[in-house]
Amino acid sequence: MAVFNRVEFDNHEQVVFCSDEESGLKAIIAVHNTNLGPAVGGCRMWDYANDEDAVYDVLRLSKGMTYKNAVARLPFGGGKSVIIGNAKEIKSEQLFRAFGRQLERLNGSYYSAEDVNITCADVAIMNKETNYVLGLEGKSGNPSPFTAYGTFLGIKAALQHQRGHQNFAGVKVAVQGLGAVAYGLCKHLHDAGAELFVTDINQAAIDRVVSDFGATAVGIDDIYDLDVDVYAPCALGATVNDLTIPRLKATIIAGCANNQLAESRHGEVIREKGILYAPDYVINAGGIINVYYETAPEGYSAAASNKHVEGIFNTLTEIFARSEKEQKSTHLIADELAQEIIKNGL
Repeated sequence: MAVFNRVEFDNHEQVVFCSDEESGLKAIIAVHNTNLGPAVGGCRMWDYANDEDAVYDVLRLSKGMTYKNAVARLPFGGGKSVIIGNAKEIKSEQLFRAFGRQLERLNGSYYSAEDVNITCADVAIMNKETNYVLGLEGKSGNPSPFTAYGTFLGIKAALQHQRGHQNFAGVKVAVQGLGAVAYGLCKHLHDAGAELFVTDINQAAIDRVVSDFGATAVGIDDIYDLDVDVYAPCALGATVNDLTIPRLKATIIAGCANNQLAESRHGEVIREKGILYAPDYVINAGGIINVYYETAPEGYSAAASNKHVEGIFNTLTEIFARSEKEQKSTHLIADELAQEIIKNGL
């Protein structure tokens, strides 16, 4: 299996393959860059079709965390980890303790937190074996509300740039994926007056959002064809691709999923189509911002975290303006901004 010559490798400092026979743990930890500080990024559990898919995912996610932390002005580098397997079948205290021991061996070069299919309770089990975890209950806790809030502010910034206002009345939003962050986003959007169209592989998640927010449920594949204003990808990545772009009628793409563009070139494709894209690692940084305040010398403060998250609006406003001025896709402008910060410091 090739690693070093993959485009996604991008000079990663460290990629660690972990296993533990007794617990059944199979995991990969990727440390992309530590220029600004120790690598920080969540751990996700997913039943990947093969090891190559897991490597591809962790490398892209890890690099994304480097850029996310930089643009969010956090003293963190970028890293990510994945545990391979079905979360409904293999979760156990033994497994998370084994993963915690793997984190401990890295001696602080990487700090993990929760991500897809990993809960704060799972992180607490890791914490029995290592202190190199963040997002613990009783400290910063669940980052999902902060990610949801930041994503909502990002959509507001996109509306302001494209339409000159932040009024959600009559605005139609298609939300793909209805996990904890997306549920919070739907609440913000509903309360602001938006009309919601939603889909998920989990029927119970759909039913909850339909019941709570009067959303309209649509089929998994139908979400791309809707005549809406905003497409909000909030599930797994790469849903903006050669097959879906021709189908999109939305003029804004802004959601909380990671790695929304299947390939970098798709950022320019959607720009030429007149779609305003809020770069994923900028708009969804609320969670990692909240986690950072767990490490603040003066102690965790939700108010300070919220104030920092509100900066996402201004960062996106800057990116949108530079994109328009330079006639360059927003994701490339965001990358340039991140690279400037990584090179020159915060």
